[in-house]
Amino acid sequence: MNSTGPSGIEAEAGMDRRFDRWRASYASDPAASRGRLFTEANSPTRSEFQRDRDRIIHSTAFRRLKHKTQVFVFHEGDHFRTRLTHTIEVAQIARSIARALGLDEDLAEALALSHDLGHTPFGHTGEDVLDDCLARFGGFDHNAQALRIVTTLERRYPDFDGLNLTWETLEGLVKHNGPLVDRAGQPLARYQKRGLPHDISREDALVHLELASFAGPEAQVAALADDIAYNTHDLDDGLRAGLFRLADVTEVPFLADIVGEIAAKWPQLEESRAIHELGRRLITRFVEGVIRESGRRLARFKGLDVATIRAADAPVIAFDDTLAQADREIKRFLFARMYRDPTVMGVRKQADLVLRDLYSAFTSDHHRLPEDWRLRLEGADEGACAHHIADYIAGMTDRFALQEHKRLFDVTPDLR
Repeated sequence: MNSTGPSGIEAEAGMDRRFDRWRASYASDPAASRGRLFTEANSPTRSEFQRDRDRIIHSTAFRRLKHKTQVFVFHEGDHFRTRLTHTIEVAQIARSIARALGLDEDLAEALALSHDLGHTPFGHTGEDVLDDCLARFGGFDHNAQALRIVTTLERRYPDFDGLNLTWETLEGLVKHNGPLVDRAGQPLARYQKRGLPHDISREDALVHLELASFAGPEAQVAALADDIAYNTHDLDDGLRAGLFRLADVTEVPFLADIVGEIAAKWPQLEESRAIHELGRRLITRFVEGVIRESGRRLARFKGLDVATIRAADAPVIAFDDTLAQADREIKRFLFARMYRDPTVMGVRKQADLVLRDLYSAFTSDHHRLPEDWRLRLEGADEGACAHHIADYIAGMTDRFALQEHKRLFDVTPDLR
């Protein structure tokens, strides 16, 4: 990549320290960034990671998160989370953890704000549908789709497609959950069966994302902030939707302790306030626990740089054993009592039909696509066409997907 460090566009002036502040030696340093694919002049008012954050916020994909489902569909009520509100909560938690650990909180925030850009309408239902529709062409992966958005699909700048983000933000976006391949280059975990998504392989060939190593600590912070946020707010949404009650969450010992503390201090507290207090205390315990455990792990990297974090044999930002157990138990509770609730599953089934209908309609007749999208299909083979149509559907909000279905079909499910 084209460096913005001393070997790149700032060679004459030396490293840019206008935005330097206290940070740990192992934090990602915007003044030492590996740069962007396309060289750009420095901003006089922002660091490189601040620019990345701002470009993400101003992107079309970010705005669309407002009307994309987290668990419930968008019109079930204003009190339930959307992808946008979830993303904002993740960013707040990521900033808090990064600041406490002496990391670059602008990079942590940029990664938190971008982590869900690749999600489809109707939550994980949309991803499952598109993955099935594209099975012959490598499938669909929301993480790879987020990378595709920030490197290709956003068309805002005259000199390049995408947002031209720094290497550190691209790396963190791709690897925030850990390495994607082993040291021999063989795909790990979810990519073992189908191999790496094309967009990740393509970007790695361009800028070498070091897929066998861990991401920098800010990306690891964003990943855990995501877990903390969605555990907490899914409990909150499930309680407020009446899918379960406070008495039910005491099935999880970690939650039972918090509920007991609240009841002991405020015996007559109304349930809505008790629910909020549960969420507040849950976030606090997880955040403070992550800071303690990560601080302990990071102590052995004192005086070393971020490269040593990437080369480590385990994550440096982590839950301790107690929090890891609590995280697993909360997820099991939510899976059984919320994600597989008959009401939620009924809505998912209807959303599945909507998106399959849309994919079939656009595949069978490209003229049903908007003109600018249709023109890009000229000369494309079957696989490229399939991914292009998936790009169009994945970018839809819940509301627009339903509108498109009503335009193309006589009967559209009522997702309630």
